Formats: sequence, C-alpha cells, structure tokens
Amino acid sequence: MTNISIRKAADGKLFDGGGLTLVKGGDRGKWVYRYSHLGRRREMGLGAWPDLSLAEARRARDTWAGILAGGKDPIQEREAERAAEIAARDRHDPTFAEMVDIVFEAKKDGLRGGGTRGRWRSPLDTHVIPKIGTRRMTELSQLDIRDAIKPIWRSKHPTAEKAIQRTRIVFEEARFAGIVCDPFTVDAARRMLGEVRHETQHIASTRWQDVPALWTKLDPQRSAGLALRWMLLTLVRFDGCRGARVSEIDGDIWTVPAERVKGREGKAKDFRVPLPPAALEIVAEARDMGHDLLFSGHRGKPISSRGVEVYLNRINEPGRPHGFRSTFRTWVQETDACSYEVAETILGHTIGSEPLRVFRRLQLLSRMEHHEQDNEQVFP
Repeated sequence: MTNISIRKAADGKLFDGGGLTLVKGGDRGKWVYRYSHLGRRREMGLGAWPDLSLAEARRARDTWAGILAGGKDPIQEREAERAAEIAARDRHDPTFAEMVDIVFEAKKDGLRGGGTRGRWRSPLDTHVIPKIGTRRMTELSQLDIRDAIKPIWRSKHPTAEKAIQRTRIVFEEARFAGIVCDPFTVDAARRMLGEVRHETQHIASTRWQDVPALWTKLDPQRSAGLALRWMLLTLVRFDGCRGARVSEIDGDIWTVPAERVKGREGKAKDFRVPLPPAALEIVAEARDMGHDLLFSGHRGKPISSRGVEVYLNRINEPGRPHGFRSTFRTWVQETDACSYEVAETILGHTIGSEPLRVFRRLQLLSRMEHHEQDNEQVFP
C-alpha cells in the first residue's frame, strides 16, 4: 500500500503484508494486525486511519511482530502493559474515593470501633464521594469540592463541616504520599461556600428540680425506663450504659470497659463507677433472673438510642439521655453539692496529668460512693 492508493481505494479491507490490514470505510478506517499464536488466529487493533499514518502503522506492526517472534501473544502483552500503566497511575494519582479508602485504612486503628462508632467516613460517603469520587486527585479543583458540599452547606451545616474537614485530611495525606494536590484547594472551596450563621442545637436536658418527678414516671418494668433510671444513678454516657452487664459489676463497683468509654482508640481506659443502693437493686434483680445484659432491646441486643428516645417522647419528657449529665452539672453548680473535682470525676472528664488523674480517682472513689448515696433525693 501507499498513501495515494489508500485514498483512491474503495471501501473494504486493504492488505499491506506481514499481517497489516486497513479496514476502510469512506474517509476513515482502522488498522488491524492479523497474526497466529499457538495455532489461534487473532486480530489486534492498532489505531484509526488517517490519525495513524501508514508509516506509523507499519512500525507498530513490526514492534508487535517482534513480540510474537519471541513466543509471546501481542494482545496479552499489550493488556499486561496497560494494566501496569493503570496500576502506576492509580498509585500516583488515585481517585478521590480510592484516596478516602487509603486514608481511612491508615487512620481506622486510631478511631473508636475501627471508625464505625464515630462514622468517620459517613459525611464523605454520603455527600462527597457520590459527586467527585471517580475524579482523580490531581484533577480536583475548588469548584468541584464547593459544588459537592454546597447542597448541605446551609441546610446541614454541622455535617457539611465534617465533610469539608475530612476532605482536607484526604488532601493532606495525599500530598504526603507524593500526589500532586494541594490542601489549599479545600480551603478555597470553603471560602467560596461563604459564611454561615449556625446556632448549635444543644441537647435538651431535664431541670434538676424535675428529676424526682421524672424518676417516678420511668417504668422499671420496661427496658427503656430501667436504662434511664440507671443513667440517672450512674451519669455514665448512653453507650456505656446500654451494654451494661452483671458480669461487669464486682460488689458495688461497676467497671465500664474501655471500648464503651468515650475517647480515642487506645486512649480510653476502663471507668470504675461506685453504685448506689438503687442501682444495686437493678443488678440483683437481673442476677436473680439469670440475665447478664441489664437492658435488652430488640432480639436480646442492647437497647438502642432510638428506643430510649421513643420512650421519652411517649412519656412527654423533652430531656434527652445525654442531657442528664448537664442536669447533674447544673445541680452541682446551683447547690454546691460537691467540689468541681468530684463532679468532673463522676462525669469521667479529664483533670490534670495522667499520674495525677489515677491518684485522684483512687482517692476519690470512696468519697464518690458516699456522695452518690447521700444525694439520692435528687439523683435517686
């Protein structure tokens, strides 16, 4: 073939020799390399004509003919080369979704419950990845990030804040990995989203003066009512209370396992809580019935936060479980019931250095027992 003969030729297959064929149709066509490997006839596309000239098609045929002469299948070799190129590209320029996977895998051991309890990925999986997850990190601009988060920037601002903060973390880690991207891109997107006047909705808490009345409304025959009584007695967060077991209680001390205590993975410690008589009665009843889990929900699993909220709504109580802790803090402040140090220790808040906290907690444990028992008229 020559360039002139190709242009003058009618539509159909034109053969150049050595397995090179042009399949022509009008003023376009495609180059094909026909060969046989291990007794099997194969056709390998080389490119489009006239984008790929006759001379370039011949060079490509000669290259693959050399591969065939070495005993290898040209098509399989090209597929392997492309796979290697894609793998190299992905290492140096992953998609945003792939980079989220990489970052989460690196961070999850430092997150509670492997990152599931705090739902670290949730804002990204729900609001960002569906919009830009398939885009390469090097391609993303502040406009892309702004457009992904804009729908929730004002309507769900706390979630949007988490989404943009974690997007920045992804960019930071990508840059440390040598990927050409700049965390400033996320900062610029935040600036473009504009200011938001957001008023934090605090968790509703029961007035401490109303706690005795609430106590009488909580039905101890219902798991939700009993769990809420337990929360009032111990002031432990809901995650710690919902999984409370008889086997965690030794005498009048309940040890909340570290995995149900608030804090970063590896930083949270077992939390010891002295139990007042009313709490010990709950434990004794469960023990007598042969139950280990104190507050069972659906199918014998620990009671859910939703179940407790539904119960509170049913008894027309606006306060929420976590608000009990605020109720206690307000009561302490307004009645001077105990020192700041004791109150913070009861709530499991951090005070001072690690050695000092250990010493103070051991020293205050017996004082807390007396404190909780002496004040049952407010927190039964």
